[in-house]
Amino acid sequence: MIAAAVMMGMTGCKNQTAATETTKETVTEAAAKETETTAQEAGAAESEGKTRIVKDTWGREVEIPDEVDSIVCLGSGAPRIAVYLDAEDKMAGIEEHDAGGVNILRDYSPILRDETRKLPLVGAGGGSGANNGYAEAIIMAAPDVILAGFSQEAAEELENQTGIPVVCVRYTSKGLANESFYSAMRVFAEVVEKEERCEELLTYIDQCKEDLNSRTAEIPEEEKPTAYAGAVTFSGRHGFTGTYSKFGPFDAVNAKNVADVDTEDGYYEADLEQILTWDPDMIFLDPGNMDLVSDEISGNPEYFKTVRAVKEENVYALPSFNNCGMNITYALMDAYYTGMILYPEQFEDLTMEDKSNEILTTFLGEDTFSQMREGGLIYGTLNEYFQ
Repeated sequence: MIAAAVMMGMTGCKNQTAATETTKETVTEAAAKETETTAQEAGAAESEGKTRIVKDTWGREVEIPDEVDSIVCLGSGAPRIAVYLDAEDKMAGIEEHDAGGVNILRDYSPILRDETRKLPLVGAGGGSGANNGYAEAIIMAAPDVILAGFSQEAAEELENQTGIPVVCVRYTSKGLANESFYSAMRVFAEVVEKEERCEELLTYIDQCKEDLNSRTAEIPEEEKPTAYAGAVTFSGRHGFTGTYSKFGPFDAVNAKNVADVDTEDGYYEADLEQILTWDPDMIFLDPGNMDLVSDEISGNPEYFKTVRAVKEENVYALPSFNNCGMNITYALMDAYYTGMILYPEQFEDLTMEDKSNEILTTFLGEDTFSQMREGGLIYGTLNEYFQ
């Protein structure tokens, strides 16, 4: 019995020792976890307090959080760039003109997710450059940064209204993806840390420009047909006389643009008689504005019967690339289509559908070419309007 008691005592001591050691281990583990949690919280707090400086497209130095998890995109071009850069998941609000459903005039619109369209309304939308953000709604959405296609004054006004940093990413529609677009893309990418994606897209644009130029640069001037772009969309819709000097899609393929005049740089209204004098071989019109052109034809049928390109049935559709900023996808597609019509031999290895598929998928991740056609953004002839 004594031996049994001793054994029981020893067993009890062992159990007690084991229990004590287990308790010590548990306390040690808990303390370690608490220390780790405290360190993580301290690190997070330190990270939250860190900031960095970015320079926007107006040259403003804007202080933003080191880590940007949520953004609001407003005005000309900003929502589009968010989609191009695969940053839609960071959006904390949406403009009214994008919330209502798909508008194929904006290339990124079909790509917006349903859940994005249901986000809080944070602005009216539009390309004017004015401050049309909803300050109170933006404050409630609490984004880390506002990215806006605004004028400098409008950006500073909204920043004062909300207390949230506003980074401008406004770019112009001159040319074919000009330097202001490259700058806007890089500023936006720096804010949301999408630099690699940004450079991939800009490299692709450069490759397209080089391809377009290499196909057409050596064509003798005397062998090139002359071309006129009318019924263009720029700050609104225009009829037959609405045209461009230095028209991006034309310049990209070294076309002979009859509307290139020293006194104009970009959009302007030409004179009907001047167009007759120019006597273009080919005419390209925005199919979205053919209702305006049809009214002009009805009001002045004799004039259009004298336009040689109309008589020879050389009138083609060229969808607008402008809607709240330049749709880079549509602009590139327009350039390739222009080349296919003006210089068919130099572009005989391409089809419009295949090239459009490539361009749209590169920028948007999806081929929306069929949706473009369904929405009236067609490529083809428009001769039937003049018969």
